[in-house]
Amino acid sequence: MEQSNSKPIVNQVVVLREEFDDWGVLFDPDTGEAFGIDPVGIDIWKRLNGKSTLEDITADLKKEYEDMPESGMVEVKEFVDELVDNGLVGFEV
Repeated sequence: MEQSNSKPIVNQVVVLREEFDDWGVLFDPDTGEAFGIDPVGIDIWKRLNGKSTLEDITADLKKEYEDMPESGMVEVKEFVDELVDNGLVGFEV
């Protein structure tokens, strides 16, 4: 995983479909794979704009979710790591 000051950006071919229950599906048409994400995952996905660092994203989430655990930064990094591993997210170079 990149450092916390890196600025992740979504793979532009990946489609987010938000479902009626606030969960979502990320679909990669290049691979045909789909990934389910929860509402917090959707909030993170929407912040992966190539301008915000993981620290910025975590700080925003802490404002939005008062009950966010102290391990929030670690959990955000782990989620983004998984997205990177699946080719759904990259980093500006």
